Amino acid sequence: MDNRPIGVFDSGVGGMTVLKEIMKKLPQENFVYLGDTKCFPYGSKSKETIIDLTKEGIEFLIKKNVKLIVIACGTATTQSLETVEKLYDIPIIGVVKPTIEHIIKTGKTNIGIIATAGTIRSGGWKRSILKDIPNARTQSIACPLLASMVEEGWYNNQIAKLVVKEYLKPLKKVDTLILGCTHYPLLTNVLRKQIGSKTEIINTGTYVAENVKNILEEKDMLSKTKNVNLDIYLTETEHKFNEVATALLGKKVKAKLVEEKTKLNV
Repeated sequence: MDNRPIGVFDSGVGGMTVLKEIMKKLPQENFVYLGDTKCFPYGSKSKETIIDLTKEGIEFLIKKNVKLIVIACGTATTQSLETVEKLYDIPIIGVVKPTIEHIIKTGKTNIGIIATAGTIRSGGWKRSILKDIPNARTQSIACPLLASMVEEGWYNNQIAKLVVKEYLKPLKKVDTLILGCTHYPLLTNVLRKQIGSKTEIINTGTYVAENVKNILEEKDMLSKTKNVNLDIYLTETEHKFNEVATALLGKKVKAKLVEEKTKLNV
């Protein structure tokens, strides 16, 4: 038994979609969430910058005595996970591996990937897919506006519909669509109307949650807490974060600001 919290890190509110799935799978766990809203969005930044930001986020969470860290960000996973896994003596999980393990089980091979420009530019999803599913056919589309729209709460309005429609125009028929940015599950309804009912839309958080549960069970690190605690920190005040996070989790969210003396990115 280990009642220490699970740490979850993202550039903004998108990682809350992953947190939501982990909380459903592991309702007795405590959590510390860090949204690096000061440096959002990560998708336009260099790999070196993203590695540095991810290291700062991990170190903040380690100081909060977490037992496992989830990088709930597609860009940070594809650009930095391989580096940070070697630097810290704590389990660190990204969003790519658990998702591909699920796709292997489905037997599907015609895979679309939508993500931030940085994630698509890195080619991380495509490389990982082809490594484990050599016969896969992949189509990758950068959707740089979508994460910012979600941060603004624009994920189910006419603007969202028009932007999604434009981004998905080049997408040929796929049997699987990976939401390679954790902000995108909030756009699932809009995406579904655009691509139809036959394509599986993959919310990476679902499979990350299963992976977290398996690791904690294997290491005998599951919590038995009765009064669970969720602490949410932001590196900069973001006027829509609490509103979007509250709607997503279905309960009141009030994020704290990282204290100046321990602030990231300064």
